[in-house]
Amino acid sequence: MGAVIGDVLALAVGVAISPLPIVAVILVLLAPRAGATSAGFLGGWVVGIIVGTTVVTIIADAAGLSTAGGGSTAAGVVKIVSGTALVLLAVRQWRHRPQGDAEPPMPKWLTAIESVTPAKAAGLGLVLAVANPKNLLLILGAGVAIGSANLPVGRIVVTVAVFTVVAAISVAAPVIAYRLDRQRASAWLTGLKTWLVANNATVMVVLLLVIGVVLIGKGIGAL
Repeated sequence: MGAVIGDVLALAVGVAISPLPIVAVILVLLAPRAGATSAGFLGGWVVGIIVGTTVVTIIADAAGLSTAGGGSTAAGVVKIVSGTALVLLAVRQWRHRPQGDAEPPMPKWLTAIESVTPAKAAGLGLVLAVANPKNLLLILGAGVAIGSANLPVGRIVVTVAVFTVVAAISVAAPVIAYRLDRQRASAWLTGLKTWLVANNATVMVVLLLVIGVVLIGKGIGAL
């Protein structure tokens, strides 16, 4: 189990370092009804990660991708394809990055997030966790790694839990900080939001490249 957790930790960090969801939860925290709405967003984010990882794990296990079942080659191919897709996403992100001092464009939904209800915030967190192409590929990689390790159910649950905790920490941390010290957290969160918006493209390019290459390497090693 330790080896599998080691394999999925880098992928979990990749999910955690997602600037837009962090910016989204910060905007929610700086808006009215911050407590209930931020809790809804965090809940949706966590549920999305758990459901996505669990579904892929079950599919990988049912498809016979475990080493014991002779499916290590198929698992390796999935990792190579996922890693290649992440590298291509990095290239696309770099080509579409803001030039010079241009203001980075933000999605329209992000500008309206301050007025969403807790229920809609939960739905948004769920969608961002699994519908984002980068997160989907990382969750796919994690699910394949867990499902192909031939682990008993108890250890699968523990591994999915570890992956979820690490993947969700970047969204959970602002919520926890805000509840502990609202006034101090507000100033810190405002500065963090500004930095993330300005450096979103750079962060994503580096992240996608590193994790993409790691996945490709692990896939080649499994062939």
